[in-house]
Amino acid sequence: MVSAGDFRNGVTFEMDGNVYQIVEFQHVKPGKGAAFVRAKIRNVIAGTVVERTFNPNDKYPTAFVERKEMEYSYNDGDLYYFMDQETYELMPINSDVLSDNFKFVKENMICRVMSYKGNVFGVEPPNFVELQVTQTDPGFKGDTATNATKPATLETGAEIRVPLFIDEGEMIRVDTRTGEYMERA
Repeated sequence: MVSAGDFRNGVTFEMDGNVYQIVEFQHVKPGKGAAFVRAKIRNVIAGTVVERTFNPNDKYPTAFVERKEMEYSYNDGDLYYFMDQETYELMPINSDVLSDNFKFVKENMICRVMSYKGNVFGVEPPNFVELQVTQTDPGFKGDTATNATKPATLETGAEIRVPLFIDEGEMIRVDTRTGEYMERA
């Protein structure tokens, strides 16, 4: 059990049949009246963020979210298969669980699979990946405008914007959280 007075960033707890994680919290002690805790909480499964106030004496059961490193093996239709690094078992995960930034993941990459009570609710790809540019327009000499970008297709099929000097066949580093070009690899 965790009391609202003990909230810290990253703490997970159960409330109203859902699992929440503390994103931000603030202990408020007004001049008049009782103290309270104002917190931004994220529904771990749905991903929504709400702001709520809690009485510091409220108690909630602690929720243990399991995060496991697994290797993405392959996909077959709507099922994506991940291999456990320790037991070498394959785990099928439905495509609706995967986030938008999964488009940057290629086979044999290590991802973090998150589950609660055995139910997988999310897959986090690595923060940075190195991918090859498979299709982009050529850059022309004299195109030196600051921060000018062009569309590029990566080996996973994802499309991002890259600087004009990037050519087909080059390896680049992509931030999967924002989907932005970082640097040449």
